Amino acid sequence: MKNPSLLVPIRFLQAVLVLAGLGALAFMLWEPHVEGRNAHATLGEIYFHDPFLAYAYFASIPFFMALYQAIRILGYVARSRALSPATLKSLRVIRFCALALIGFAALGEIFIFLSDSDDRAGGVFIGVLIVFGSAVVTAGAVTLERVVREALG
Repeated sequence: MKNPSLLVPIRFLQAVLVLAGLGALAFMLWEPHVEGRNAHATLGEIYFHDPFLAYAYFASIPFFMALYQAIRILGYVARSRALSPATLKSLRVIRFCALALIGFAALGEIFIFLSDSDDRAGGVFIGVLIVFGSAVVTAGAVTLERVVREALG
């Protein structure tokens, strides 16, 4: 049974999450072309000679997985199944994805410190932002997991 009063706001939030994912993907594809050392490089030089870029693309997989799970949770809420085992499973996946992002960011910081980077401060700041955001998402997912688990009994 669907809750009609929540359907429009939930669809709006799902659309916002999809747009956020598309924006992140577009940024990931656009940014390497305007980066200082790649400004005049060919596509082959940009994508096949930069191991950190490959690492960043691989590390983004948990972000997109978490976005997908958040969209699924909103779908459960729209169908009045917010307190279900499926919601609990999606929250667990979100928590693990956020923890994986923290780990990837930490390894990225190590990579930045060990390489000859001309802008370590920018990379470190982005890493701190990723860790902080992922920690907030982890805390929220843990709290919601606890609430759903208690409601399920």
